[in-house]
Amino acid sequence: MSHDATPHLDFAGTTPYEDYVQADVLTHLQHPLSDDPGEMVFLVTTQVMELWFTVIVHEWETATRALREDRVPVALDALRRSAWELEALNASWRPLAQLTPAQFNSYRAALGEGSGFQSAMYRRMEFLLGEKSASMLVPHRGAPRVHAELEKALYEPSLYDETLRLLMRRGLSVPTEAVERDLSQRYEPSAGVEEVWAGVYRDQEQQSELVRLGEALTDVGELVWRWRNDHLVATRRAMGAKLGTGGSAGVAWLEKRARKNVFPELWTARSYV
Repeated sequence: MSHDATPHLDFAGTTPYEDYVQADVLTHLQHPLSDDPGEMVFLVTTQVMELWFTVIVHEWETATRALREDRVPVALDALRRSAWELEALNASWRPLAQLTPAQFNSYRAALGEGSGFQSAMYRRMEFLLGEKSASMLVPHRGAPRVHAELEKALYEPSLYDETLRLLMRRGLSVPTEAVERDLSQRYEPSAGVEEVWAGVYRDQEQQSELVRLGEALTDVGELVWRWRNDHLVATRRAMGAKLGTGGSAGVAWLEKRARKNVFPELWTARSYV
C-alpha cells in the first residue's frame, strides 16, 4: 500500500466538508454595526455561545428523555458530554473578560435594545434546569416558531423533574408535591427531596447508580454556577453597575442569579450525609 497518496482535491461542487459543516454559511453570518475592530470578537463570541447553547439543550433533552425511560446510563453519557460542553461554553467568556469600559462602549450602541436575556436557546437551557418563567416568552411573541418551542418547553418536565420522578419510581420517598407540581413554575427547594438525596448518598453502595446520577447533575450545576459568575465578572469589568442592554438590571440582576444553585437539594443534602 502506498503511503504517499495525495488527498482528493477536485470536487464537482462544494467540498464534502462544506456540505457537512456549512462553514461558508457560518463564516458569513457576521455583520458588525460599528467601525470598531473589537466588535467582531464580541459578535463571534456571542454566536459561538449560541451554538454551545444549542448542543447543551440537545444533551439535556436527551438526558431528560432517557431518565423518563429509565435508561440511566444513556442519561449519564449525555450529562457527562454536557459538562465538557459547558467547560467550552464558559471559556467563551475569556475573549470578553478583559474588556475595559471604554472598549465596550466603543461598540455597545450597536447592540441597541439587544441583550443576552433575549436568547431563546439560552432560555430553553434555563427551562431544562427548572428555571421556568412564563414572562420570558414575551420577547419572542414576534417569532411564532421560537415562541411555540419555548412554550412547549415551559410546560414540559425539566431535567430535575424527570430525575425526581425516577427517584420515586425507585421506591424513594420523594414528596408527591415535588413531582405533581405546576411544571410551568420555577422549581422550589423541598426539605423532603433534600432528605431523599441525603439518604441516597448515605447508602451509596446500594444506590451507586443514583449517586453517579447525582454527581453528574452536580457537575452540571457547578458549571452553570461558574457560567453565571463568569458572566457577572465580565459584565462588571466592562460596564460596572450601569443598567444592562435591553433595559435589564445589568450587574444587580446577575449578582442575584449568581447566588442561586440549580438542583438545590443536591447541594444542601451534603450537610446531612
